[in-house]
Amino acid sequence: MAKIIPFKGLRPTRDKVSLVSCRSFEDYNAVEIAYLLDYNPFSFIHVLNPAYVNQSKVTYDKRFKMVAAKLNDFKKEGILIKEEKPTYYLYQISTKTWSFTGIVAGTSIEDYQSNVIKRHEDTLEYRVRLFKEYLYHSKFNTEPVLMMYPDQEDINQWINIKKDEKPLYDFSTVTKERHTIWRIDQETDVEWLTKQFTDIQELYIADGHHRFASAELLQTEHADDDILRPHNSVMTYLIAESNIKIYEFNRIIHDLNNYTKEEFLGLLGQKFDVVNKEQQLWKPTKKMEFGMYLDGDFYALTLKDKKQSDSILQQLDAQILYDEVLHPILGLDDLRNDARIDYVPGNESIVTIKELVDDGEYEVGFMLYPTNVSEIKKVADNDLIMPPKSTYIEPKFMNGLFIYEI
Repeated sequence: MAKIIPFKGLRPTRDKVSLVSCRSFEDYNAVEIAYLLDYNPFSFIHVLNPAYVNQSKVTYDKRFKMVAAKLNDFKKEGILIKEEKPTYYLYQISTKTWSFTGIVAGTSIEDYQSNVIKRHEDTLEYRVRLFKEYLYHSKFNTEPVLMMYPDQEDINQWINIKKDEKPLYDFSTVTKERHTIWRIDQETDVEWLTKQFTDIQELYIADGHHRFASAELLQTEHADDDILRPHNSVMTYLIAESNIKIYEFNRIIHDLNNYTKEEFLGLLGQKFDVVNKEQQLWKPTKKMEFGMYLDGDFYALTLKDKKQSDSILQQLDAQILYDEVLHPILGLDDLRNDARIDYVPGNESIVTIKELVDDGEYEVGFMLYPTNVSEIKKVADNDLIMPPKSTYIEPKFMNGLFIYEI
């Protein structure tokens, strides 16, 4: 059974929430960051990047301590306030095409260690340790781990009732997203919601594997630390499986591994039915279909020999493309680190791939059919790891809305 925990969140005052909240730091370019830092004194970017002028001259430890100091400045200035009692939040993110509603709560590190919370992605040790150091020095996290739970009719009905109440926050962003948040702090609601999740047998990490692993490492290494006693939980956005949006990660490759176009198409033809779609913006409509853009034309690739396999990994389109094309023909081994390959998330138009190839930096692009929730769960249930960059999952979150202090 799953354990969720309310927490005393740190959050912006209602009058400043739209000014404080910001996208993930990596989503901004240097010009945008400079603008926010110069013209918005309330932006959480000030906390996340206090050393932006001389980053190359500042060590990680010193930078992380500066982050902690800036967060304290925001608290002293009354920009951020602390909840008086443990709280859950109901959080709705509405875009032009989709609406996501989930519950912000702590989830148990013990559940992660005992495989009640399941994972499907590999983690890089250096990234886990680096973010662990960030947590150790900054003593907070502001980006929840995205986690799926099986649809529950009682929870769905409860959510719909709560959404009729007056929200804590309701604001829109310059990217035309609407963010609506309800505070769940009444004791009866907190107890009821906590009880509902004890009847759920497994939770699945959708996005944020490194963040959860870092928090677990921090808790493990400092469990007996008299100065720092980290929480036994991680801030999480819990969302029903049916409400999540999964996109593919498309692949673009810099070269054809010294093959000519004709040689490359000949090799593909041994394993795929290759149909030239010319200028039609074509993308796959089902599994084991692949789109390709090469030398000004789109192609449809359909696997000829659809082998039956008991391995869920061998049934994944990302793995099939690697096994049949990227590795044996294009000579790509390490999809995570090879500089010859890059990735375009499926929420971007395939015109992006066309433009990147037409500009000459890349030779070929491949479009995949999205992975589904069932495949992710099967991989996790079998303690397997999906190929790198298999999924791009929404929703994505604003930073600075909820701060989970350690």
